[in-house]
Parts: sequence; structure tokens; C-alpha cells
Amino acid sequence: MFENGIVGSLIMIAVGIVVGFFAGFLYRKKIGESKIGSAELEAGRIIERATADSEAKKKELLLEAKEESIRTKNEYEKEFKERRNELQRSEKRLIQKEESLDKKMDSLERKEEQLQRKVDAVEKQKEELAQKIAEQKDILEQLSGLTREQAKDHLLESVKDEIKVETALLIKDMEAKAKLEADKKAIDILSGAIQRCAVDHVTESTVSVVSLPNDEMKGRIIGREGRNIRTLESLTGIDLIIDDTPEAVILSGFDAMRREVARIALEKLIVDGRIHPARIEEMVEKARKEVEVMIREDGEAATFETGVHGLHPELIRLLGKMKFRTSYGQNVLKHSIEVAHLSGLIAGELGADITLAKRAGLLHDIGKSVDHDIEGTHVSIGTALCKKYRESDIIINAVEAHHGDVEPTNIISVIVQVADAISAARPGARRETLESYIKRLHKLEDIADKYKGVEKSFAIQAGRELRVVIIPEEVDDASLTILAREISKNIEEELEYPGQIKVNLIRETRAIEYAK
Repeated sequence: MFENGIVGSLIMIAVGIVVGFFAGFLYRKKIGESKIGSAELEAGRIIERATADSEAKKKELLLEAKEESIRTKNEYEKEFKERRNELQRSEKRLIQKEESLDKKMDSLERKEEQLQRKVDAVEKQKEELAQKIAEQKDILEQLSGLTREQAKDHLLESVKDEIKVETALLIKDMEAKAKLEADKKAIDILSGAIQRCAVDHVTESTVSVVSLPNDEMKGRIIGREGRNIRTLESLTGIDLIIDDTPEAVILSGFDAMRREVARIALEKLIVDGRIHPARIEEMVEKARKEVEVMIREDGEAATFETGVHGLHPELIRLLGKMKFRTSYGQNVLKHSIEVAHLSGLIAGELGADITLAKRAGLLHDIGKSVDHDIEGTHVSIGTALCKKYRESDIIINAVEAHHGDVEPTNIISVIVQVADAISAARPGARRETLESYIKRLHKLEDIADKYKGVEKSFAIQAGRELRVVIIPEEVDDASLTILAREISKNIEEELEYPGQIKVNLIRETRAIEYAK
């Protein structure tokens, strides 16, 4: 019963809760519906206000757009008016210019008509003048007895002779002035060349300079009353020049080996400090021995450089002596080494014996090492030396033939001849045959002989001068210059020759009478 009461109470509570929940739901629904209604009303009012605002804004924008379009239209109309006014002004200027051009064209047409009338008048005058000139020429022909062509030729000949004489005199005068200026200029050039080049070359070839520790040493070298310097000069054969050059003594002499001995001896005396005749003799002897050693070493170095072996020791020494010889400004030892290398290269190209060609090239100038001490040319001396020290016949012939003294008998001799000409680069390296040389001299004389007034001509000084004898009755002094110029120009056009050829014309008048 009690339990039933509890259950009933629970059911009542549950029913009460459900009824309360449902009543609350209905109440909230009603409140929500009332809020929704008020929100819809508010939204309607907002929409109405927005619509009113947009309409007002729209009207405002339309008004501003109309005002802007009106302003733009006014500006365009103003600009259009300005451009139209400018075009009107330009049109007026063009019309004015056109009118001005029309006036100028009219003026030009009138001037052209006037000019044409003047041209016609001039043409008419020219025709009248030509007719008068023709009449005058006919009258002149009748008076002179010459035709028009004959008179023209006569006039040209007379004018030509006058001009020829005047030209010859003018050329002669100008040549005299040019010669004076040329002589002066030549002196300046030669003196400048001597000062700039020759002094250096001569100094290098004939002078050595020995440095001194101080100028007091000069007095010790000179010695009391000059005995030291005299002893040194007599023993070496070299001149000692003691001047104002600070801390230096100059050794002067053409023998380079003696000059080297003097230089070494003097340097040893300066280092030793004891300078007197006995000491000088001792040092000079030591210097000679040192130079001999140097000569042998240089000779051996030359054979080593060229690859030439098996030479007699004396030939090696003579090769070293060539270091102190120069020929046409070229060191003879260096020249011989160069010829040896060139001979080897040429022999290699021709398939000849390279070693033999180098040996012949190295020994071809061996005679120059002693040609100061032995009579004869360096070719004959070199040949004798090669024979003395048992060189082969090929080497001997190469030494004999390298300057064309004898005919080469083998290809090695020809190779050495060519290599020597390449290396030497000296006057005479380019030789011409006797036959071509004689032909050139005959051609030189033939060129002069063909001119009128030439009696005879002679090519002298190995073709360097052409001496022409003139017939005085046919060529006067004034025409002599022109004739010399014509001959020299013809020589330049027809001949090829080294250097220059002097054309010397001789005109001589002689009066001969006999006293009886």
C-alpha cells in the first residue's frame, strides 16, 4: 500500500514535470513569436531607411554626373574654338605665303625672260666675234704667207724653245740652291750619325774601362814621373787614358786581346795595391796566362756548342782567339758558330753530311785569328792552317772557296759559301756574274748614246758613274741640265742596279790656232 503510494507520488511528480515542461515550451514559443514579429518590423523599417538613403544617393550621383558632363562639354567646346581659331590663322598665313610666292614666281619669270634675251644677245655677239676672228685669221694668213696649222706649229716651236731654256735655267738655279742645302743637311745628318752611333761602336770595339776604388789610385797608376804607366803601356801595347772621369781609367787599343790582358793586369794591380814596374811585369805575365786559358775555354765552348769534335788543340786555341776579332762590326767567333749552325741546317735539308758541314762552317774563317801576325789573306792563311793540322780535303776546299777565290768541288763548300753570305750581311754578299756585270755596263752606255748631241759615253767606277761627252755645237749649257735629267730617268726605268749611278755630262768648247 505504501509502495503503491510512492509509485503514485512519483507518477504525479513526473506528470507535473511534463506539464511544467510543456507549459514552459508554450510560453517560450509565444515569447519567440512576439520577438520575431518585432524583428520583422525593425527589419522593415531598416529596409525603408536604406531604400530612402539609396534613392537620395542616387539622385546626388546623377546630379554630380550631369554637372561633370556639362563642365567637360564646356571645356571641349572651348578647346575646339581655340583650335578652330588657330586653324583659321594658319589658313590666313598660308594664303599670304601663297600670294607672296605667286608674286616671286612672276618676278622670276620676268627675270628669266630678261636673261634669255641677254643670252641670245651674247650668242649673237659670239657669232659675230667668231666671224670677225675668222676674217682676221684669213687676213693674217694672206699677210704671213702661212696656213693656220703652219703658224700654230711655228708659234708652238718658238714658245717651246723659250720655255725649255727658261726651264733649264730655273732647274739649274734650283739645283744649285738644293745642292747647297743638301750639303749642309748631309753634314748635319752625318755628324749626328757619327755622334749617336759611330762613337758607341768605336768605343765598344777599341776601348775598355777599368773602375778604381778612388781617384787617389790614378796617381799611383801613373807613378813617379810616369814610370808605372809607361811600363804598363810598353808591356801591353795599350794606351792608358787617365782624365777627369771619376774613379775610372780608360784602356784604348785596336787589339782586343792585348786590351784584355791590360785590363786584367790593371785590375790585379789595383786589388794588390803594390804598383811598381817589377810588380807590373809580374801581373802582365799572369794576365797573359789567364787570357790564354780563357781563349782555350772559349774555343772548347765553341766546339761543344756546335757539336764539332776531334779538332787539333791548336785549332781549338785559334777558334778561341777569334773571340777578340771583329769583321764589319761582327764578332768573328760568333759569326763562325752561326755559320756552323746554318751549314748544319742546310746540309740536313739537302741530305748532306751535317757533322762535316758544321766542321767546315766553324773553321771557314780560322785564318782571321792570326792574319795580323802572318802575311796573306785570311783565306790563304786558313787553308794553310787546315792543311797543317791535317783536316780533310773537303774542309780545305770549303775554306778556300767560301769567298769564291776557287771553285767549290763538293756540296759542303757550296753550303758553307751560302751560310757565310747569310750570316755576314756585309757589302759584297750579293755578287753578280761577270757576264751580267759587263752587260749592265754596255746597256748603261747604250742608253746615253742614243740621245742627240752625245758624242760618246763611258761607264766608269764599276758602273757607279756614267760620263757623257757632249757635242758643244748641238747642246747648249742651258739644255745640259735637262739632258742629264732625261738620261738619269731613262736609266731608272730600264736598268736594275744597286745604290745609285752618277750621270756626269761634259760639254767643252776648244779654240785651236797655230803660231807659225
